[in-house]
Amino acid sequence: MSLDLAAIRAAHERIRPHIVRTPVLTSAWLDAATGGRLFFKCENLQQVGAFKARGATNAIFSLTAAEAVRGVATHSSGNHAAALARAAQLRGIPAYIVMPSNSAKSKIRNVERYGGRITFCEPTNAAREAACARLVAGTGSVLIHPFNDYRVMAGQGTAALELLEDTPALDLLLCPVGGGGLLCGTAVAAKSLRPAIRVIATEPAGADDAARSFRAGRIVPAEKVDTIADGLRTTIGEKNFPLIQRFVDDVVTVSETAIIAAMRCLWEELKIIIEPSSAVPYAAIMEGKISVTGHRTGIILTGGNVDLDALPWM
Repeated sequence: MSLDLAAIRAAHERIRPHIVRTPVLTSAWLDAATGGRLFFKCENLQQVGAFKARGATNAIFSLTAAEAVRGVATHSSGNHAAALARAAQLRGIPAYIVMPSNSAKSKIRNVERYGGRITFCEPTNAAREAACARLVAGTGSVLIHPFNDYRVMAGQGTAALELLEDTPALDLLLCPVGGGGLLCGTAVAAKSLRPAIRVIATEPAGADDAARSFRAGRIVPAEKVDTIADGLRTTIGEKNFPLIQRFVDDVVTVSETAIIAAMRCLWEELKIIIEPSSAVPYAAIMEGKISVTGHRTGIILTGGNVDLDALPWM
């Protein structure tokens, strides 16, 4: 299996009854401030509060009956975990979830709400992978990796598919990158529908493995991960990286200060709640890493699950 526009279109048909076609918001003030036209795809208003509902739902509803009856397992800091738990609940199967011990309380509650069976682990990628492997071995469940899975990537690509249907003639498309599931789906959909579009990934400087890997031509894990953007702390997947090399035009990094400023700016100007990971693309514009002057730019706002007792500007 691989990833192409046909797989993304098939995913869209498969998940359509189970997801929201999220709106695209604009702001005359933000346009004036940046010198371009910005179109925000609001996946913070998606089921479970994040784009992850798309990929998890596609993966689970792609399973055969024999696979599904075994249940599913994954590791996730929160949004994929909740998305998988919800999709499993819709299909009537168990979901076994490994979450880092420092996961946001709001994201833990979200997983519990959908009946996910949580196992906590140390907050490192190695610990997550090891705990999940033990869980799969012990339960016989099917692993649905949060990003290193073509079914998940295809589902994530449906957000860009909708954005390009609703807002044609985009020049740029920006999205955050953690493991690369959204980025791969976005880039393949965008380049297939509009070959001239530029797809730019954005990530925190404190979790810059995608930028390092993109420059080096091989996967280079971040030496130390330190960012408020908890959804972007993962390392690029092996299946994701070749697609990023082929379809993505650039990867830029942003500071923590810019992420917080962008998050607050979008709360205030768009009147919506977004989490830190969602703010990273606009942070890149604010920091001058990406010029949108004179361009029609799509931005995927990835999620809105925030611990309201721990807002970064408080």
